[in-house]
Amino acid sequence: MLKRENININHKRTYRLYKSAGLVITKRSKKKKYEKRGMPERNFTKANSRWSMDFVSDRTRYGSNIRILTLIDEVTRECLALEVDSSLSGRRVCAVLNNVAIFRGMPKEILTDNGSEFTSNYMNAWSYDHKVAHIFTDPGKPTQNGYIESFNGKLRDECLNQHWFKNLTEAKKIIEDWRQSYNKIRPHSSLGHLTPEEYALKISGEY
Repeated sequence: MLKRENININHKRTYRLYKSAGLVITKRSKKKKYEKRGMPERNFTKANSRWSMDFVSDRTRYGSNIRILTLIDEVTRECLALEVDSSLSGRRVCAVLNNVAIFRGMPKEILTDNGSEFTSNYMNAWSYDHKVAHIFTDPGKPTQNGYIESFNGKLRDECLNQHWFKNLTEAKKIIEDWRQSYNKIRPHSSLGHLTPEEYALKISGEY
């Protein structure tokens, strides 16, 4: 550009002036930098302090894929959503969170693994826009998200392994029925033998 304007100076001096004037464009890494990672503290006592999410997979009797987004409240152990479909994108995950928040409000934190749906630009924008801290477990350490891992085990043992789904429609109905039973009927020893719904009312002072 200087040569086009007939300004001829030594290229080393040009570069020195270029740097001193702050004209250097800093290269930015496209690699995501996460604010929080690793084993989170678990000293919350109120609902909506932290939600945990994960995915569980299964198949219909004819071999079609079933993918389930599991979402729980770590304090009350309530299952807030079981979104069932053949595939689920990051955008769909955000839609589920928004639907739950309509009736429940936003959480302070969300804990997930490093799956592509959770590290997507949609999730990144969602957590930023709603001021929700997104905590990621360390790669290869699912025990850092122990509550959702325990829940997923119950879902598989008590529901998925007990049914041979004909199709996706049947799977959605049976899995949602199980979610309602889990929240309203099934007592938990860790909650003083209350159901998650009863425990949520107890800590809110309404039980």
